[in-house]
Amino acid sequence: MMETIHLDRGSLIRQLRKRTIRNFIDLLILFNLRRRPMSGYDVMMQIFEDFGFLPSSGSVYSTLYSLEREGLIKGCWDGKRRIYALTLKGKEVARIFLTLSGSVENLILSIFRES
Repeated sequence: MMETIHLDRGSLIRQLRKRTIRNFIDLLILFNLRRRPMSGYDVMMQIFEDFGFLPSSGSVYSTLYSLEREGLIKGCWDGKRRIYALTLKGKEVARIFLTLSGSVENLILSIFRES
């Protein structure tokens, strides 16, 4: 007997959104740091505010450490919080990605376009 699978469109969109955010979390962090320096917690809350999805602290902090190792951001201690800001290299990378955002959007749309 074949099982019927009921797919909820809203649920599928939420899942796709989560996967996209996870895959582009490094870019989201760079774009958020263009606004102002932030702590890891601030980054998580901003992503939640913007997209209604709370990323795990592990994925945010591991991405912050990776971006710092790559020289794209710089972290400084402010009391008990570590505040991250873009470096000159990070500002340039964020600027380049912003100019490519239309291309990325078209790529994503073409992947999901029905044949």
